[in-house]
Amino acid sequence: MNKVFMAVLFLLMGPSIGAIGASAQNSGMAASADHTAPSYDMKAQALQDLQGVQKKFVDLANTLPADKFTWRPSADSRSFAEVFLHVSGERYGILSLMGATPPAGFDGKTYEKSTTDRAQIVEELNKSWEFAQNAINSMTNADFAKLLPKLVPQANAGDVVYILVADAHEHLGQSVAYARENGIVPPWTVEVQKQAAEKKAAQK
Repeated sequence: MNKVFMAVLFLLMGPSIGAIGASAQNSGMAASADHTAPSYDMKAQALQDLQGVQKKFVDLANTLPADKFTWRPSADSRSFAEVFLHVSGERYGILSLMGATPPAGFDGKTYEKSTTDRAQIVEELNKSWEFAQNAINSMTNADFAKLLPKLVPQANAGDVVYILVADAHEHLGQSVAYARENGIVPPWTVEVQKQAAEKKAAQK
């Protein structure tokens, strides 16, 4: 992801990130009195969310007709292929903000336009997902709280992971809109509709 864009993003999120940090400090002060088990595991939840989104991206890419990978809603918008590769590339770019090293030869400036071939796109999605899994799985709880002052004051590695999750969902929504514009029903929706029809038929 463009470093200037990320800097602006963190600046916009600055008040929220600061509030989260303050809340965490206050929670820490009260920790000795509250022994309730944590209700949210950011590492596990982030991996679960990202895995679900990854599956949907791959399923959608495998559903698209080959001639749709170059389709774009307007001249100044990304094509289907470019959106998929943008998602893949941002896993490298966003996680590099907390120190993860992108693979050798990765060039964020040319990556999005590197291919329109379905098989290659799916391969890139899978490779970048493996990279993201390894980077997040290697983090300890302390790593999530590690401050990254070069981004914005009070920003930490957990914020970077959160941004990756939010960004993935944003582009999944974009991809679904692209599909619907082309009369393509996302495969996971097809499956839900099939199950609903089977259930309705069984009740007759």
